[in-house]
Order: sequence, then structure tokens, then C-alpha cells
Amino acid sequence: MSVATVVTGLGVVAPNGLGVADYWSATRHGDSGIGPITRFDARQYPGSLAGEISDFRARDHLSSKLITQTDRTTQFALAATEWALSDAAVDTATRPKFDMGVVTAACAGGFDFGFRELEKMWSHGPAYVSAYQSIAWFYAVNTGQISIRHGMCGPSGVLVSEHAGGLDAIAQARRQIRKGTGLIVTGGMGGALSSWGWVAQWSGGRLSEVADAYRAYLPFDSSASGYVPGEGGAMLILENADIARERSAPRIYGEIAGYAATFDPRPGTGREPGLRRAIELALADAGLTADDIDVVFADAAGSPSLDRLEADAIIAVFGPGGVPVTAPKTMTGRLYSGSGPLDVATALLSIEDGVIPPTVNVRAAPEYQVDLVTGSARAAELSAALVLGRGRGGFNAAMVLRSAPEKGEKGDHQTADHQSVAYDPA
Repeated sequence: MSVATVVTGLGVVAPNGLGVADYWSATRHGDSGIGPITRFDARQYPGSLAGEISDFRARDHLSSKLITQTDRTTQFALAATEWALSDAAVDTATRPKFDMGVVTAACAGGFDFGFRELEKMWSHGPAYVSAYQSIAWFYAVNTGQISIRHGMCGPSGVLVSEHAGGLDAIAQARRQIRKGTGLIVTGGMGGALSSWGWVAQWSGGRLSEVADAYRAYLPFDSSASGYVPGEGGAMLILENADIARERSAPRIYGEIAGYAATFDPRPGTGREPGLRRAIELALADAGLTADDIDVVFADAAGSPSLDRLEADAIIAVFGPGGVPVTAPKTMTGRLYSGSGPLDVATALLSIEDGVIPPTVNVRAAPEYQVDLVTGSARAAELSAALVLGRGRGGFNAAMVLRSAPEKGEKGDHQTADHQSVAYDPA
């Protein structure tokens, strides 16, 4: 057994709220941040809705020099990290620099920055392209910029597995804590709401074309027709529970208790998708059973076939209507690498406050046989939550969270990690 890995700080940048307090208030009350795109003219595209962040001003958080060097998603990550460190009462200047690391998730890299530089090249020539293009687009840029800004020289990395990536990053951070690193900043930010990024997202064929913000993104609804993308995510501070208590951390949100990842079999093999197996392995990693889980935060792809697969996996483990299910991302849109970390933050807040946030605008279709929390938040006694994430190409991730362990209680019950239990593609 190893000592529990706990979350001691949160930083949130979301379409329906900046900072934990504003985001959580909006989410509990079902306030959506989805609306018409304003950052470019989307009238020529099939869809025009997104979870835009309208009230974030980089100059309020970063120097002008750093702003010119970074993409919008990196600016989100830097601001959210500052908030998370402050929330955890961590002064990085007083800690050993090799005892702090950064593990983030990425999906598109610095898409908006890259698009601006391409426009400069097309209109003015290559001499006008910023030298920072060489790093601002890179998938690992958020990890690098956070590390530099806070002098974090410990184990670091980046995970790239689309919507599953945020959970994968948190799991890798937990692994580094279990190996002895004192503190890891982890999480992810998504967003590519430029015209170039919009085209890239549309090429996937899964975005909703509905123009009504209240009916565009409807997971587990008979009217589901795709998802609405968004921008933002969350950053978390992970620590060894004993170390967090020794330094008198002001708050322990909860424990990263279990995790597993699987990969779907090759299409056409007739073999079962990997999500159910990921759930079972995550429960085993946490030392829990299905009866111990009080709520599931669904991946909620928003397309009938993918929602059916997720519902089947949930039913196989928990039984029809066996556990409350929610998808608060209907208020933000799907945030790619930011979705998993934001769901983890939301789940921890749910456990702490004893309330399950709603899946807004959705009329749950009975054929899915899931107890979907719709309409308004549901009060409940919560001690453990399951968060699910799936990425294009067959990635599945499942993470179990539970309330903070009591002093001296051991966590992370399995000595082996279930990071990748891949199906044989043959």
C-alpha cells in the first residue's frame, strides 16, 4: 500500500465561470456558457455554437511579454495554475525545485497562435512570423511554460489522447507522487475557436449543427445530434496526503483513488469496446466495488451510437438505473483535453457539498436506462465518484475519486497502475 494521493488546490477556467467559486455556483444552478461564436464569423459553417470564455483577459494575469509568446489555451493554463497554487497555499519559491513537476494534457496545441502566424505569412511574408511560433503551437507548451514560470524541475510530461487525455494526465501525475515527488501540477486546457480550428473540428464529423443553444448538445437524449465544442479546463495540485497534512494544507478536496485506461478493439472485430473494462479496472485499483460509487460523470459524446456504447458500459457495471449519472459539460461544451480535469474538479466539489449538478436541457431517453440527473441539481450523500473520458481512435479512461482520507489512512490500494490495458487489435 502507498499513501493516498490527494488534491489540495483547484484552478478553473470555464465558459460558465472563471475561478472555482463562480464556476461551481453556475454549475450547481445549471447556468450554461454555450452560445453563438463571437471570435470569428461562423455563418459560413454548418454550426455556430461553442462554449466560449468571454470574460478572460490575459493582461489581468500575465505580463505583456508573456502574452505575446503564448497561445490562448496556455494563458488559461498559466492563470488556472496560479489560482490552484494559491488555493493550495503553495509558495513554489520556498520548495525544492526538483520536488515539483508538471503533467498536462493536450489535444490541439496552440492552434489559435499558429493560425495568427499563418495569416501573417500569407499576407505579409515569412519574415513577419513570430519566432515564438516554434514553441507556442507545441503540445507540451503548457507543461513547459508552467514549469518555467514556477521553477518546477521535477518529473514532467504531456499526454495526448483527446477527451481521455485529461484523466490520463492526472493519473500520470499520481504515479509521480507515488514515486516520491512532493507536488505535481496537473490538468488540461482545450480550445481552438478560430476559423482554422473550427474547420479542423468539423472534419471529425461529430459536431452538432443545431443553432438553438438549448437543443444543440443533448447526450442521452433522443434528439442528440452531436456535441458543442468549448474552451477551458482545470488545473489541479496533487500531493502525498501525509506531506499535505504535515505542511498544514488549508484544504484537501479528495483523493485520486483509482484509474485505468483501455483501448477499443479494431472496428469490425465484433469485440466489446473497452470502456466497461476500464471502469472495472479503475474500481479494482481503488479497492472499491460498484456499490461504493455514488455518481458517474459521463463522457457524454452527444451522438446516439456513442451514447449507447457508454450507457451499455455503465449498465454492465452498475445495472439499469443503478447509479446517478450526470454530464455537467452540457453547460460548457466538450473541452477536449480540458474536459476530464474539469469533470474531476466538479466531482470533488460535488462530494464536498453533497450535490450532483444537472445535465442541462436534456430529456433523458428511457432506452438508455441510466438515471440521468436533469433539470436541477440533486442533493445526495456522496463519498465516491467515477469520471469517464473517451478519445477519438479508441481511447478510454476511468478515474475514481473519493472524499479525503482520514489522517493515517492509506490509499491507492493497488501497487500496480492500470494505465494501459490495451485490447489486442488482431
